[in-house]
Amino acid sequence: MSNDILETLENGVATLTFNRPEARNALTAPMFDYLLEALPRLGSDPTVRVVVITGAGGAFCAGGDVKKFAANADGDTANAYDFNQKVDNIRARMEVSRFLHEMPKPTIAAIPGPAAGAGLSVALACDMRIAVETAKITTAFSKVGLSGDFGGSYFLTKLVGTAKARELYFTGEVLTAAEAADLGIVNKSVSADDYEAEVKRMATAIAKLPTIALGFMKKNLNKSLHSDLSEVLDWESVHMISTFDTEDHKGAAKAFVEKKAPVFNGR
Repeated sequence: MSNDILETLENGVATLTFNRPEARNALTAPMFDYLLEALPRLGSDPTVRVVVITGAGGAFCAGGDVKKFAANADGDTANAYDFNQKVDNIRARMEVSRFLHEMPKPTIAAIPGPAAGAGLSVALACDMRIAVETAKITTAFSKVGLSGDFGGSYFLTKLVGTAKARELYFTGEVLTAAEAADLGIVNKSVSADDYEAEVKRMATAIAKLPTIALGFMKKNLNKSLHSDLSEVLDWESVHMISTFDTEDHKGAAKAFVEKKAPVFNGR
């Protein structure tokens, strides 16, 4: 297990914290390995009801380790085998974004500071984003001669539309969280004083909701990104009937009739 990612679980909220503050939490191979093991595990753990991704030391994640890129810049040009192997390796690591997007638990990116490059892409793969208002947010790739990875081009286009996504990718413009909120890139931009409390409030509130129903909601919403209405209606039908059979629905229906507040146990 890498010390570069810290994992905690409290009241149904699993928190994964990037823990390389000296490098603004730039991503490393061991960190990817940890995430590729942890995210499927947390997604299938019934005690986990929401997953929060955040960073230590006042930063979210600076993306790839550019210092390491620079150290490797004078190496020989890769042959075809090396190229294909590198493509396979980075594609395997990008499963992190797919897991965040598809896991049957709500995911929240809590952004206490800079989120750039692949770090921003990972945040965009989450269902929701809360950022401190002074956080700097940028695609960054064009500034270092790279094209982008971890699904950022997919998620950003869905959030802001193709023209704005292209502008942000091509120029590498740096946004504050407040500006990102105006564009719909982050859900909430909050003051430094309120940031930690707001992250805890949202995560705790979601952890108290009907976990199975939220997982099916997520499937429906993901399906709507690339399907026609008929397909979405098909999925909604299956998932609606599935949730009718859950303990959470049955208990909530009784609570409604009895004019009581429902208590959801994630079953």
